[in-house]
Amino acid sequence: MAVLKKQTSFYIVTGLIILAAIGIISNLVKDPSGFIKMIVGTALIVAVIFFVIRRFSQASPAQNHEQRAFKKAAKRSKKRFQTKESTHSPKRSSVKSLSAARKKRDTSHLTVIEGKKGKKKNRASF
Repeated sequence: MAVLKKQTSFYIVTGLIILAAIGIISNLVKDPSGFIKMIVGTALIVAVIFFVIRRFSQASPAQNHEQRAFKKAAKRSKKRFQTKESTHSPKRSSVKSLSAARKKRDTSHLTVIEGKKGKKKNRASF
């Protein structure tokens, strides 16, 4: 039953392609200048639609920056996970590799904000 459906749809698609080819060829033979105008007009309309969709679907520069940062973090995480999985050596060598990996990391974009750490909060003021 499934084979019959595939054969039927194949014949239908092939027939449509043949009819379209016959129509294009007959249009080209009857009116070559009109055919070229039609092709150029269609290409222009498709190009305009393509650029409009591309323009409105592009993300803002802030989203592009966030996307790049996310991809970079994902790559680092994947690399760190692969190194943990692939190295099953004694603890000493893994400690050395972890310290080397920490030294190789570039500075993070997060900063520590100093505050009043010694002062306890007054919990009764809520």
